[in-house]
Amino acid sequence: MKTTLFAAALLMVAPHATLAQDRVTLGWGRMFDNDAFGDFHDRWHTGSYTISRMRGTDWRGTLPTGFGDLTEFRMRAETIAPADLVAPDPADRRYVGALTFGLHTHMDLHGIETALGADLVVTGPQTGIGNFQSWVHQALGLPEPSLGGQLGDAVYPTVNAEFGRSFDLGTAIALRPFVAGQAGVETYLRAGGDITIGSFGQGSLLLRDETTGQRYRAIEGNRVNALSFTLGGDVAHVFSSEFLPEGGAAVLNDTRTRLRAGMQWQGERASAFYGVTYLSPEFDGQPEGQLVGSLNVNLRF
Repeated sequence: MKTTLFAAALLMVAPHATLAQDRVTLGWGRMFDNDAFGDFHDRWHTGSYTISRMRGTDWRGTLPTGFGDLTEFRMRAETIAPADLVAPDPADRRYVGALTFGLHTHMDLHGIETALGADLVVTGPQTGIGNFQSWVHQALGLPEPSLGGQLGDAVYPTVNAEFGRSFDLGTAIALRPFVAGQAGVETYLRAGGDITIGSFGQGSLLLRDETTGQRYRAIEGNRVNALSFTLGGDVAHVFSSEFLPEGGAAVLNDTRTRLRAGMQWQGERASAFYGVTYLSPEFDGQPEGQLVGSLNVNLRF
């Protein structure tokens, strides 16, 4: 595990030594997901935290046209769990602790907003996520999760891409359809869209959260004090998932649907985003979908 984390750390910092020295940090993006903010359960896609560091020469409110001109260094931790953490149903999905380390580039490709990335997804007890959740539950006086059946130690190289285009519909309403795909820890093709009502995202770079599809701001653009609303949805055809391995009791559903809504508040020195997303069942036998909440808070001093 030390070797894996060392390699991931190199992935995050090594490009600074090879890219032009006038590159600077243009912004940070963060998103926290938890079903405690959604349907108040502790199950399935129960929690994740993503942090993105953006690097480039400058930001003028639009994507650059060159590959690698704008890079994102992404770290992500996620917990996926059976519905009963203490005594899991043998037919439920297995416990998963996953750490993701990724390098992505964002650019304008002939008018198409393009994101291309490569990730290392680390799973199993080697991540320490299960032990961390046990410590948190113990500190809060909650039942500790059963970790005996969790997904084993592995590292999955993963590549992904998203292509989208924004359309101004007038009066501060924007529509952005997109298509996306991934091959690796989960392999799928996805299509959907998002609508923004208000000034949220104008002149900014917005990234997409992997679990919910909610978009979060990584580079700040126009700082307009306002309240904005977002709506979105997508459908994916899933070819394979290492989180739901073949031969397991939980059999992968090959179709996934996400429906989401959010609210962004922007003030003089602070901003906050809250969203809720419906995730359709991901495996045969999952009795229902779930609601996951997303939260992002930024303070400027």
